[in-house]
Amino acid sequence: MNPLLSAIEKKLHALPTPLGLRLQDGTRLGRADAAVTIVVRDVKVIAHLASGDIGKIGEDYVEGRCDILGTMRNLMAVAVALLPGSPVDAARQGWFTSIIHSVISVWRHSLERDAQQIEFHYDLSDDFYALWLDPRRVYSCAYYANPGDTLSQAQEAKLDHICRKLRLRAGERFLDIGAGWGGLLLWAAEHYGVNATGITLSRNQHAYVNRLIEQRGLSDRVRIELLDYRKLDTSGHFDKIASVGMFEHVGRQQLQQYFARLQTLLRPGGLVLNHGITAGGVYNPQLGNGMGEFIEKYIFPGGELTHIGPVLTHMANGGLEPVDIENLRPHYARTLWAWSDMLESQLDAAAVVLKGAQGVRALRAYRLYLAGCAMAFGHGWISLYQILAQHTPTGRSDELDLPGDLAYPWRRDYMYGPRDDQPATPVGFPD
Repeated sequence: MNPLLSAIEKKLHALPTPLGLRLQDGTRLGRADAAVTIVVRDVKVIAHLASGDIGKIGEDYVEGRCDILGTMRNLMAVAVALLPGSPVDAARQGWFTSIIHSVISVWRHSLERDAQQIEFHYDLSDDFYALWLDPRRVYSCAYYANPGDTLSQAQEAKLDHICRKLRLRAGERFLDIGAGWGGLLLWAAEHYGVNATGITLSRNQHAYVNRLIEQRGLSDRVRIELLDYRKLDTSGHFDKIASVGMFEHVGRQQLQQYFARLQTLLRPGGLVLNHGITAGGVYNPQLGNGMGEFIEKYIFPGGELTHIGPVLTHMANGGLEPVDIENLRPHYARTLWAWSDMLESQLDAAAVVLKGAQGVRALRAYRLYLAGCAMAFGHGWISLYQILAQHTPTGRSDELDLPGDLAYPWRRDYMYGPRDDQPATPVGFPD
């Protein structure tokens, strides 16, 4: 046995989760009780295993240079063991690399390029997404308010959690940026009576939500536009704004302008809820060990992550005051595993929906993407925050000499418990 294969054999036996290899000539390496077996069809796979380049192994699988036998959960346990170190540390960039990324970020987020990148991901196939999302097709982190909640219950809880944080009231003008398949847009309209506007860059989602609006008889107060947020008319103000799973597509160098744009769309004292994925480390623009490159190539071209610290700085510089911050990282790990498990149970149906060679590649990529992201959120390599912010208020009220146009109450208990449709009234200064 050559030295490389001997090193691989030793590495396989040291893994906590058994991994086996089946080579082209029939040679088998690793433990006989392997929970996961990689069927090698190209020698490149061996080199990638030796280096622990998880992203490249994923690419090998998508491109057919290897097959993977075993569950996604076992595969991710193997992947963690194969890593030479933290993928956060591996992606930590120096000052020169940071400058290069800044220049590239500006170039890659033009109006035309962003539209193409959104279409690449979200217009893959509505029928495919329907196989593993909840019935409302909410494609963002759920909120598991109770341990026994199903994915559908947790997604509805998330939609209501956002509406409560925004303190939506009947008749208010509500904007949903990146409205997806309309889950939040319709929930806010039907449960809180708002006049709702959604925007998306996905033609499939735009057509789908328009059909739902018509079917539910909401055309008089709900609309969705095929529009970039930079093209929104700023002549009128919204009372409340939500941006869910969208700002990851904005680009790090555009974040301050993005938040400033939201501020111009919001009435003084109004609230905005930004729900999005953030980097796990302060200095890494993506995950290392090839994981970030894999997602860029196969799933989210143009996606960029920023740590919560710089995000808050950009938000403040954009004229928005953060007033409440909640880390939902564990919720997203559970959400992604729910999606992954559902897709794994629907592989035959997915293969019918995603036809041809491109369909095979897409299905393989999504299997790794969902399970890999579940692993990454579980380990804290990436995170997710809901940030509630308000337009910098103006004016004062006579009562207790408090700002009269604040929409945010003094206590967080308004987000929980029985719903209160009346605005909270401050009763005194906090301790």
